[in-house]
Amino acid sequence: MAPFLCPRPFGPPALALAFLAVAAAGCQTMHPTTSADTTGSVGLASSLPVGAPNDGEPRRELDAAGALYRANAGNPDAAIRYAAALRAIGERAQASAVLEQASIKHPSNKAVLGAYGRALADAGNYAQAFEILGRAHTPDQPDWRLLSVQGAVLDQMGRHEEARRYYASALKLAPENPAVLSNLGLSYALAKDLKQAETILRRAAARPDAEGRVRQNLALVVGLQGRYQEAEEIARADLPPEAAAANVAYLREMLSGKSDWKKLGRTSAVAAASSGS
Repeated sequence: MAPFLCPRPFGPPALALAFLAVAAAGCQTMHPTTSADTTGSVGLASSLPVGAPNDGEPRRELDAAGALYRANAGNPDAAIRYAAALRAIGERAQASAVLEQASIKHPSNKAVLGAYGRALADAGNYAQAFEILGRAHTPDQPDWRLLSVQGAVLDQMGRHEEARRYYASALKLAPENPAVLSNLGLSYALAKDLKQAETILRRAAARPDAEGRVRQNLALVVGLQGRYQEAEEIARADLPPEAAAANVAYLREMLSGKSDWKKLGRTSAVAAASSGS
C-alpha cells in the first residue's frame, strides 16, 4: 500500500477520490478510495512478468517501470505499472497519456480501462473517467472496486444520491468493506450530513481490515463538527502526536470562519497509486 498520509492531511487541496483513493498521488483533506487494484478481478490480457512494484522509493519504481515500458511499450501490464509509478509521484497527466495509448491499443482490456478511468479521475476529468470506468466492467460481471470508484467520481461531480447507489451495489458484492463504507461516509459529508457521515465512518473504522485513511476521514468528520480533541485522539491512531495536533489546529483555523464546502469537495488526487483495497 502506498503511503497516503501527508504532514497536513487536513490541509488543501481537498477530497481525494482515494476515496481512490484515493494511496497517494497527492495530499488531500478527505481520502476517498479510488485506487483499488482491480487486476485480481478483471484479469490482464498479457503474461509479461512485470513483477510487483518495488517497496522502496517511488523514483526507483518509476525508473524500473519506465525501463520496462520503453522495452515493451505495447504491453498492457507494462503500461499499467508505469502509469501507477507516474501517478505516485504526481505526474497525473503523463499517467493518463500512457494509459490512453494503452486503451487505444487494447480497447477491450478491462484492466487497462480500469486503470485509465482512475487516472482520468485523478486528473479531474470526471465525466470521461465515469464513461471509461463503465466500460471496465459489465452488469453481468460487476467489480465492486470499480463500482466504488464510480461512486466517488459521481460525488466529485456533486451527484451524491446517484453515487450512493453505486456504493450500495459495491457493498452487495463486498459487504461491510471499509473502503466502500468510507467513501459512502464521505459522500454524506460532502452533502453536509455530518451525523450520518460519522455513523458510517465509525462502522468503517471498526472493521479489523480498515486502513489508516478510514480513521483519518473519521477524524476529519468529527473535527468538522467542532469536536477537535476527539478528532485529534482518532488521528493519533495513525499519526505522531505532533502531526495529529497540527492537523486539528489547521482544521480549526480553516473552520474559524465559514466552512468552505467547495474546498472540501474539490479533489487534487482522485485516484492514487494502487492499493489493495
